[in-house]
Amino acid sequence: MTNETSAGTPKYRQIADDLKAAIEAGDYGPGDRLPGEGALATQYSVAVLTARQALKVLRNEGLVETKKGAGARVASFRPIRRHGIQRVAREQWGGGKSIWSADESRPVTIDVRVDTISAPAHIGRMLDLEEGGLVCARSRRFVLEGRAVMLATSYLSQNMVEGSAITRVDTGEGGIYARLSELGYAPVHFREEIRGRLPTAEEAVRLAMPPERPVLKLFRTAYAEGGLAVEVNEMTLDSASYVLDYEFDA
Repeated sequence: MTNETSAGTPKYRQIADDLKAAIEAGDYGPGDRLPGEGALATQYSVAVLTARQALKVLRNEGLVETKKGAGARVASFRPIRRHGIQRVAREQWGGGKSIWSADESRPVTIDVRVDTISAPAHIGRMLDLEEGGLVCARSRRFVLEGRAVMLATSYLSQNMVEGSAITRVDTGEGGIYARLSELGYAPVHFREEIRGRLPTAEEAVRLAMPPERPVLKLFRTAYAEGGLAVEVNEMTLDSASYVLDYEFDA
């Protein structure tokens, strides 16, 4: 039996680390094919299953793409650089621009669904609604270059936005925040919470990602004057599709 560990590190992890280092060094560029399972098994004197596990690690981290019969190739997708502060600046949505455009010039497809529902308990608390209070739930799925990258649902008090463009699929230039401003509830402060976890089964399917790859969960709350919470946006990001970029003065 082949000894497949060294210095306490599983051999598949060593292989994955070697390949990752080669990718980062530029030895393999976007779209380049990596050595196959058989070649890796021979090179490292391990079982084919061990080599397969190493490639799976890289796939779960979003570094490689695998297709049956085509082997593994270095991922060609360029991650989205999400500018956490600039994207919600007043000059962005106040100037009629979409928040998405602060991060990306590549065209994106957004599937939108708008529903009126009873507020989930945690959303109701964040919006200071009575139990059973209704919210306008705007659910979106963002697809970039054929790749689903984010799921997002914005919750707003139905009483606040009833009859406005916020309840329609197309909210118009500047999006939700521009429309809130017109209603007298312009956002003046934002708060984001970020955490990582594994996706639910539904999230993994909708994002077409391996269930072993973490997602980033972001909760952003928008506040109007007086500290009134006017929107809660619950976002689920494919962690391999994003770089979170925060830039601010000391």
